[in-house]
Amino acid sequence: MLFFSNPYITLANVADVSAIKDLLNAAYRGESSKQGWTTEALLISGDTRTNDEMILTAIEQTGSVILIYKKDEKLVGCVNLQQNSNKLYLGMFSVLPALQGNGIGKQLLQGAEEYATKVNCHSIYMSVISLRTELIAWYKRHGYRDTGERKPFQEDEITGKHLQPLEFMTMEKSF
Repeated sequence: MLFFSNPYITLANVADVSAIKDLLNAAYRGESSKQGWTTEALLISGDTRTNDEMILTAIEQTGSVILIYKKDEKLVGCVNLQQNSNKLYLGMFSVLPALQGNGIGKQLLQGAEEYATKVNCHSIYMSVISLRTELIAWYKRHGYRDTGERKPFQEDEITGKHLQPLEFMTMEKSF
């Protein structure tokens, strides 16, 4: 069993799938996401960011874990980490919109770095929608840098119709 220095952070298991899905959808899509500053509702239509199958795949995939943050037994934050050689890809990062701005995201990032160290990874990288300037600035304040890599953000049948052309930028932090 893997333990974290932060008692609110643990590894997700299959019993957490539905709560993780609900959290991600609430944080990124639809009206509920507009309570927080990480919403993508103005960029992508619909209420769905992910589904149970995508979450289950992330939990069961070799080299992939989801860290969850629980407060008063309620799941309020999560992040997916996927190991690629000596780097971790960070995705599905979210905090319940009503609790954003209270340091939970920062604690999850610290938990991700702690996990990276435990699995001998020396950097964490992620894809961020390039129009998300506030989010990009937040990551920069936490040591992430723009690598210059860009890739198109493709629509799919699950995650909603793009309201304008979107691309991902890659950000990375080495330690």
